[in-house]
Amino acid sequence: MITTIAELSGNIASAFGLLGAAIGVGLIGLKAAEAVGRNPGASGKILVQAIIGMALAEGLGILALFLARA
Repeated sequence: MITTIAELSGNIASAFGLLGAAIGVGLIGLKAAEAVGRNPGASGKILVQAIIGMALAEGLGILALFLARA
């Protein structure tokens, strides 16, 4: 019974961590697209910063996945 509850709570924590990462990546992509729409000349700089931000958000999601399962 206790192991089942522990597995459920770990899976729920992992799911929330991954949901947060997905929301973060979506928001970064949305804001990057808005910024490129406002200033198309700076698209290269915006793209680099958006990719770095997305990588960090995904990294935190992967970290949440493995830490919650441990």
